[in-house]
Amino acid sequence: MSDAKTQIDDMVKAQDVVLFMKGTKTMPQCGFSSKVAGVLNYMGVDYTDVNVLADDAIRQGIKDYSDWPTIPQLYVKGEFVGGCDIITEMTLSGELDTMLEQNGVAFDKDAADKIREANA
Repeated sequence: MSDAKTQIDDMVKAQDVVLFMKGTKTMPQCGFSSKVAGVLNYMGVDYTDVNVLADDAIRQGIKDYSDWPTIPQLYVKGEFVGGCDIITEMTLSGELDTMLEQNGVAFDKDAADKIREANA
């Protein structure tokens, strides 16, 4: 495994929730990253953000690691969940809530419900 892949593997296994994104959770640098970070922030999910713009090896490495061509990428308990479209769909369907609950990840259920109500 390359250094970047080893580093990524260590990150996704050490933290419950990791978002590889362009920018940071407080200052996203693209609309897709902003949308996913916004959902996680609003739902009160405690997650680690990894700014792929700060390291080209990580930026390419995460695409190779997941075999997924786009960023952002969300991992929960070491498992790749998806990118912006998948996270959006999962949020609106309630699947994200279920996955977080099943993995023992704390979040604000009322906030998740408000997201769905606002998009109904």
